[in-house]
Amino acid sequence: MKNFIMSMLSDSKTGEVSSKRVVGFLGFLFLAITMTLNTFFQGNATPSKELVSAVEFVTIAALFGSSAEKFSKFQGNKPTQE
Repeated sequence: MKNFIMSMLSDSKTGEVSSKRVVGFLGFLFLAITMTLNTFFQGNATPSKELVSAVEFVTIAALFGSSAEKFSKFQGNKPTQE
């Protein structure tokens, strides 16, 4: 399980853990836990709508950034051929 999570959060080329993927995964995890707890426990412990929206936007931005990075034409420090 630990190897699966580490491979999911790391770049396949370099093996380094991507901060965008970690932020996206943690944001998704917190949102899922919050929604599950609010489903089963009705009460005063619900977070504010603004807080949930903020975490949602940060999660979407992190996951979009990680996805866009894979499809971008930027290839790092490769020398260009003239």
